[in-house]
Amino acid sequence: MSTNLAQQLREGTTKSHSMAENVSFVKSFLGGLVDKNSYRKLVANLYFVYDAMEEQIDQHKNDPAVSAIYFPELYRKESLIEDLKYYYGSDWLNQIQPSPATQSYVNRIRQVSYTNSELLIAHSYTRYIGDLSGGQILKKIAKNAMQLPDHSGTAFYDFELIDDEVKFKDLYRKSLNNVPLTKKQIDHIISEANTAFNLNMKIFQELNSNLIKIMIMILLSSINNFRKKFS
Repeated sequence: MSTNLAQQLREGTTKSHSMAENVSFVKSFLGGLVDKNSYRKLVANLYFVYDAMEEQIDQHKNDPAVSAIYFPELYRKESLIEDLKYYYGSDWLNQIQPSPATQSYVNRIRQVSYTNSELLIAHSYTRYIGDLSGGQILKKIAKNAMQLPDHSGTAFYDFELIDDEVKFKDLYRKSLNNVPLTKKQIDHIISEANTAFNLNMKIFQELNSNLIKIMIMILLSSINNFRKKFS
């Protein structure tokens, strides 16, 4: 019998989704203001998140609940590595580390996988469905804002193993609806999805702080140049 989990997740995270979209970094990104240094830090942070999530999903793929959302074609780790090589070079792994908010996110993923592995559904839903739904729009914004050459720096948004994203999302929703779960487990998954949105927001808020610092530095530099010109 269908649990209608997909719709319950969508409705149960509406407020969190809206709050995430209104974080200044996200609003700036959607408005076409993308700082390359902040963006590559975002890519680095996402690498640690997806590395942890995909590792834990692999470990629990035979679990009745996790098996329903086991779709390796969604995995983003390798595409993130491709982007990291572009932004940081071949020595990328030695140049990045998780931010404090990212480490908290990673810790949470590992924690729930050990205690209640079905909660990995919440993290999979929060990240992958968002990636599929808005990926191409974000890719276009990033390429235009940072003037990226074709096929460079945006591999994260390319799901090469998925031919039809609309059909795949429908398959994903049906899989969610058929997961054998109790009402209590469903409530916990919805709560965890809201936690996942909050963890994402904290990463964006860190990046917003970096973006503000960069904008202030640019402004101060411009003022100093102006003063020198007319002194």
